[in-house]
Amino acid sequence: MGRRKIEMKMVKDRGSRQVTFSKRRNGLFKKANDLATLCGLEIAIVVFSPGGKAFSFGNPNVEDVVDRYLNRESEAIRIPAVRESGILEKENEELIDLVKQLQMEKKKGEMMEKEMKSRGELMKIEDLDLDELLKLKESLERLRKNVKIEESELEASSSLLLLASEPVVEADESNS
Repeated sequence: MGRRKIEMKMVKDRGSRQVTFSKRRNGLFKKANDLATLCGLEIAIVVFSPGGKAFSFGNPNVEDVVDRYLNRESEAIRIPAVRESGILEKENEELIDLVKQLQMEKKKGEMMEKEMKSRGELMKIEDLDLDELLKLKESLERLRKNVKIEESELEASSSLLLLASEPVVEADESNS
């Protein structure tokens, strides 16, 4: 025998009512657990049996959810005032606009960079960020050191050439 639709009405027999409550309670708690797991919810359910006994289910636990609910009531007085004034919606719209502008500027920058690379153009120093400027400074300092070394070597070479091109006068010949 398969399942059949049960008419929604109060179960008259006390024993049957207790059995129905137990089965339905377990199903309800299972559904609540599924909902909490699938949607990442905090949930609390408290039910009283026909005999007056309390049963509860909570995710993460009943106390935390109830405490959060009770604390929210005191906050709920302030939140509608913010919503009614439109401040929250206005700030949200501004944030969305700023994010869109940022994305557009990033795309623009990427396009400009590609274009400059394809043309072989160098970037202006004003367009460099701090990291790029520091790298440029290091490169210039290395270049300066290399130029000084080359300069010293050229001076030494030219001095040797000058000495080599002048006639060497011996001391004995100059006295005669």
